[in-house]
Amino acid sequence: MAAKVISSGYRYTTLPEGYVRPVNDRPNLSQVSECNDVPVIDFGGSDKSRINKQIGDACRNYGFFQVINHGVPNEIVEKMQQVGREFFELPVEEKMKLYSEDPTKTMRLSTSFNIQKEQVHNWRDFLRLHCYPLDQYTPEWPSNPSHFKEHVGSYCIAVRDLGMRILESISESLGLDKECIKTILGDQGQHMAINHYPVCPEPELTYGLPGHTDPNALTILLQDTLVSGLQVLKDGKWLAVKPHPNAFVINIGDQLEAVSNGEYKSVWHRAVVNAEKPRMSIASFLCPCNDSIISAPKELIQDGRTPVFKNFTYPEYYKKFWSRDLDQENCLEFFKS
Repeated sequence: MAAKVISSGYRYTTLPEGYVRPVNDRPNLSQVSECNDVPVIDFGGSDKSRINKQIGDACRNYGFFQVINHGVPNEIVEKMQQVGREFFELPVEEKMKLYSEDPTKTMRLSTSFNIQKEQVHNWRDFLRLHCYPLDQYTPEWPSNPSHFKEHVGSYCIAVRDLGMRILESISESLGLDKECIKTILGDQGQHMAINHYPVCPEPELTYGLPGHTDPNALTILLQDTLVSGLQVLKDGKWLAVKPHPNAFVINIGDQLEAVSNGEYKSVWHRAVVNAEKPRMSIASFLCPCNDSIISAPKELIQDGRTPVFKNFTYPEYYKKFWSRDLDQENCLEFFKS
């Protein structure tokens, strides 16, 4: 099988035509400044009401924040990063055994975003895994590298626990019982994308991922600490989010915007690429249970407030999300009341 991924070991000197964005849709990297006021929240503090307020302010004003002292051991994080790098360093023939363009598959290596539908491709390869329940999905995970299942499994457990604690704080920041949002979302699914952005010959002409919002409830992103690439849209301008040591970036996804009745915003973000070094990021996604009804709790639609969105299920949403190109209008627009 011919390699369809860009992490093939071949060093491109010019950008292939299928990856070149139209002039009016390029990253304009020289115009991007650093986001100097990224909310960094110490999640290990004892003053929970203060932490909840900081999280609420970040969700309302930014749609994302970084957490430190989050309780995920450094050793688990480092092993996850190492095994992710080792996977993408495998011979291309080995990686291609896992290649698929079918977004319904629960484990696959693929490239770009939706290679069959998009007009222009993105400079990214990714390994997509379903992670919960672990015993259901780990048998289909890669066996090469040999310690992949062990290290990724430990990471998934730790990150899921962090996500549940963050959802409790988000719930309380809205004035709800700490279990409220978790109850609405049900027994949440968990996915992971290990993103690999190879060295790119012309970063000004393409994206790793174009601007988009996340379709899930909560994203827990482990950035590459050596190569930055995450940018967020704030007040109409793209801003670079510098990696913070030992931190996770927490993104509010579309489902939480709906559950908060639009009070918290699903953040538009994108990934840019680098001419000098490859970059890796590891995104973990918490997703509503398939039979959960996504709707704002009654506490958020009283006192004259009306529902911003129609009730829907995650499968209804996800089907719409995958039927379109990534950088089209926010998929939530189709579910407004």
